[in-house]
Amino acid sequence: MSPVETPKTGPAPSVAGRLDTMLGRFTMYRLILLVLAALAAYSLLLDVLGWLTFGIPEMLAHLALCLGLTYASNRVLAALFRVRPHSESSLITGLLLYFLFWPSFQALDVAGVALACVLASASKYALSWRGRHIFNPAAAGAFVAGLTGLNIATWWAATPAMLCLLVPGVLLVLYRTRKFLMATVFTLVATSIITVELLRAGMTAGMGIYQALAQRPLLFFVGFMLTEPLTLPPRRWQQLALAAVVGVVFAVPYNLGFIANSPEAALLLGNLLAFLVGQRGGVKLRFAGSRQLTPSTTEFSFEPARAVRFLPGQYMELDLPHAKSDGKGRRRVFSLTGSPTERLVKFGVRTAEPLSAAKKVLLALKPGDELAATSVGGDFILPGDPNKPVLLIAAGIGITPFLSHLASGQLRERDAVMLLLARSADEVAYADELRASGVRVLVHLADGSEPPAGMAAVSGHGARLDGETLAQLVPDIAARDVYVSGSPASVASLRRAARKAGARRVHVDSFSGY
Repeated sequence: MSPVETPKTGPAPSVAGRLDTMLGRFTMYRLILLVLAALAAYSLLLDVLGWLTFGIPEMLAHLALCLGLTYASNRVLAALFRVRPHSESSLITGLLLYFLFWPSFQALDVAGVALACVLASASKYALSWRGRHIFNPAAAGAFVAGLTGLNIATWWAATPAMLCLLVPGVLLVLYRTRKFLMATVFTLVATSIITVELLRAGMTAGMGIYQALAQRPLLFFVGFMLTEPLTLPPRRWQQLALAAVVGVVFAVPYNLGFIANSPEAALLLGNLLAFLVGQRGGVKLRFAGSRQLTPSTTEFSFEPARAVRFLPGQYMELDLPHAKSDGKGRRRVFSLTGSPTERLVKFGVRTAEPLSAAKKVLLALKPGDELAATSVGGDFILPGDPNKPVLLIAAGIGITPFLSHLASGQLRERDAVMLLLARSADEVAYADELRASGVRVLVHLADGSEPPAGMAAVSGHGARLDGETLAQLVPDIAARDVYVSGSPASVASLRRAARKAGARRVHVDSFSGY
């Protein structure tokens, strides 16, 4: 997905809109890495202040071991398997293992941590299917290390002293990944079960809830591990069901001999279930070509090595390795613009200056070059009832997910109105496809110019689109499902405008910066 430069579309940006814009500068992986790094630094500070009792030498050595060994083993394994190493992912795994195992100088403890680090890296290659790792690497490494008896994960991040930074860090990650609902389901299920068990042991309800949240690794688990994108099923209802199942396995005590209740065991079970219902494995994409959509946007076409399962409106994550990092990571998310029945996989991308490292990789591709797609997901899907009317609002290159609905024929017989916002007429992407679709298209152009032929103009000259204007343009908006796509700031503004216009059901798909 891409950042979108659009005309003013509503009231001044809200706090949420400004937060979306700020967080949109980072990929999910980069944000998680930064938050975990901040938590690691905070843990060292707590130890200096006496709130933790590990000892600074032990903590520093433990941190160096986890980061160094996961990074080095990942690079060695990547060379053996002849793939590009994903260093950011290995550092995240190292930081997770830092918080899972107790810092110690005991020989067996150190050996157990070292084994967990190497096994975590190895799981990305050995326990994978078609290029996609099946299990969370940190959980896999910790689980197998525990089976050897060398060391057992203690999840020491679950201590009240860490809450001051852990809670806002988790909330920030969940806000960026849009996994609040999934996290809420897991938290409610797991907390309820743990609290009931503690009530039976004679503890009060308040203390039971406090212990579940402050002295169990529940928050750390849900914020940084359960919601890892690569090991989640593609649909929201599947993710919610998974959260409930993992919540039960996480909280219910059991002992099956060689396997006992542990967070890592619960997560591995959840990973396996997600794998069974999702896009199983990565997909190799061979670059077929590109075409200029507008002066600032380009469509890229790829031939997949095998059929890609997706629903119109969903996205695909690509691995775009680049020699010189711009600080935003390698994995980027793009909306699919074609039909699931087409041979080629297509993405529309804003390619105006300044170009990010990822966009430079795309623009430098030559026919025959290969990329890896790591996952497919998203819930920006039209209602199942074809008689349900819809209003589709696209800001700039936010038009891309709607093209998939058009290409698949889902809008052919449906009562649909599309509202496009762009800087000028020559910046309206996919104009030919829109004209041929038969869908009623309204265009808001910031410069006040005439829209492309076959499209109706909406007042331009930078005028904001507020709730009153939307209600006038689409008087029956309350009866329509509204879909809004664009930059985080545009989506936040247009969603508020749609609500004020009377919309009851608003679905959003924000395009984070890359």
